[in-house]
Amino acid sequence: MDTVTALLALYREPLFWQFPIATIVIGMVAFMAFALPMTWAAQKDVPWLRRYRIQNRREKPGLFWPSVWAWLRNNLWMLATVVLVWPLVRLTGVHAGPLPAWWLVALQLLFFIYLDDAIYYAFHRTMHRPWWFKRVHGVHHRVHTPWAITGHNMHPFEYVATGLIATLGPVLVGAHVFTVYLWVVIRQWEAAEGHCGYDLPFSPTRFLPLSDGALHHDFHHARVRGNFGGFLPIWDRVFGTYVRDYEADRDRLRQAQRAS
Repeated sequence: MDTVTALLALYREPLFWQFPIATIVIGMVAFMAFALPMTWAAQKDVPWLRRYRIQNRREKPGLFWPSVWAWLRNNLWMLATVVLVWPLVRLTGVHAGPLPAWWLVALQLLFFIYLDDAIYYAFHRTMHRPWWFKRVHGVHHRVHTPWAITGHNMHPFEYVATGLIATLGPVLVGAHVFTVYLWVVIRQWEAAEGHCGYDLPFSPTRFLPLSDGALHHDFHHARVRGNFGGFLPIWDRVFGTYVRDYEADRDRLRQAQRAS
């Protein structure tokens, strides 16, 4: 009985609510705050955004509500997972102490972005092996012309795995929860923008060194091969999975944007 009492006490710790629970809630709100306007713009074919549209074909409207359900279902799976692993996660250095200096927050966020993209590349490439693709990753590839709302339309295993990958950076550096919150918002922006269907020149991701913005991942959805990195083509270049057609398509699209 003492063991059960001690275990339950772990879930009454403030950090349990400040770290895993708060990050799930913030992530859910942030994703919808980004995805809904982007999806509305794509569905309505907003005139001033047409010049930035990546693919000419349009996704089926019937994907909206299944994607909302997948977002809700997957976050429930994530909640169950963090409750299960909290006794281990609490032993990491993530904390709610004094706020770190702004420059440290900025450096840590950059580290999280590039580390996450590198690990995601390896994970994503594995997901394209026949066994994994048939049973797990194929769910996400039912979408060929993405809308932002489809960013979380994936198998629960893949969603939980990518979420855990995203926490590796904060765990490794023992980040402050405030830094984690900022990282979660950035990661949700990446998830929404990467599937929004537009190559937005004013997106923050376009200003990241080595980043190609949403175009890189959208091309992967269209071809279902190569370009396994999230926003950074460098991993595909280094490990030989860069699709040569992509560069020509990218240059042609951006030249057309400048001309219009």
